[in-house]
Amino acid sequence: MPKLKTKRAAAKRFKKTGNGQLKRMKAYKSHILTKKSQKRKRNLRKATITDHTNAKVMKKILPYD
Repeated sequence: MPKLKTKRAAAKRFKKTGNGQLKRMKAYKSHILTKKSQKRKRNLRKATITDHTNAKVMKKILPYD
């Protein structure tokens, strides 16, 4: 079998945790921040786990991570 290529765009956005889940940063933190509350912006800073519905596809495009 030949080696599989990693999708570089996904590799830059997702990291694998110790137990195999995918960690990602939250969206909506780049612009139009004036109308968002401090609490909302603060919570957008934190990383979160990718939803299990996407995990199968994500693991296919990140074979070695």
